[in-house]
Amino acid sequence: MTRVRSLASALSAILLLSSVAACGSDSDDAAPKDVSAKTAALGTLTPGVIKVAVQPYAPYTSVKDDKIVGLDGDILAQVAKKLGLKIEPQVTDFAGMLAGVQSRRVDITIGGVAWSADRQKQGLFTDPPYYSPPAMAVRNGKTYKTVDDLKGLQLGTVEGYVWVKSIQAVPDAELHAYPDANGVFDDLGAGRVDVGFLDPLIIIAAQKERPELKISTQYLTPPSAAEVKAEPAYAYFQPYQTGFYLPKKATKLEKAISAQIDAMYASGEMNKLVEKYGGDPEQFLKPSAGMAAARQGVDRPQDWTPPSIGQ
Repeated sequence: MTRVRSLASALSAILLLSSVAACGSDSDDAAPKDVSAKTAALGTLTPGVIKVAVQPYAPYTSVKDDKIVGLDGDILAQVAKKLGLKIEPQVTDFAGMLAGVQSRRVDITIGGVAWSADRQKQGLFTDPPYYSPPAMAVRNGKTYKTVDDLKGLQLGTVEGYVWVKSIQAVPDAELHAYPDANGVFDDLGAGRVDVGFLDPLIIIAAQKERPELKISTQYLTPPSAAEVKAEPAYAYFQPYQTGFYLPKKATKLEKAISAQIDAMYASGEMNKLVEKYGGDPEQFLKPSAGMAAARQGVDRPQDWTPPSIGQ
């Protein structure tokens, strides 16, 4: 999720996250009695426990019965089990997720967080658990394939998402920005919006849960490098790599989690989890051109290769 918030909201989110953490009892901070030396060496804030900031964003992340569920939640659960860590969720908003990591109030945040050069300066990203293709919610019977097809249309997304910038760059298109995804779907179903740009699993879930909207999921053909050079805002119409996001000092934990993510690609487990939530592994688990180069020499070695199925 490529969401962006103002400084003011980020500061308020830090206070929110602090209050959430303060609500726990003293026993919440106690390490499990059976923590191994290997698990303790991962350097989590509380040995044997991984404190995770999430926002309600099903089917990527939501908290039920003190457990994180959804695609990202399932991936982290598998990783944590392998590493001997107990997951402790803390619910906040997107700005709070980032702020909690950057201030090291939590060990990690998950939920489709997009890798960016700016964010990696303030934290650590794991290898991508999956890639997020440019998905569109459209009314049944309509087909849009390229950026040129979007010209002159009514285009919707959520306030603060980077697609706002992309939509504003489309000639003669009109931006409709909403507080949440429900507003996008409501106006799409009513015909007030032609296309909604949202995270793909959100659209897939809405198709199932709200059939009366009569919408479908389509994937935009990413603009070419030449098109992005001519209009840099179009870069957000390209697929992006997600990552679990950790504090700068959490190097051992990041490496351990990345190794488990890579192993899940190799074992086929990542395929199963993506398919569980209606995603297409061919769209979600294969990096696009340029993704490796974006991180090589930045937060990865020059010879780094992103994980992929079919290798």
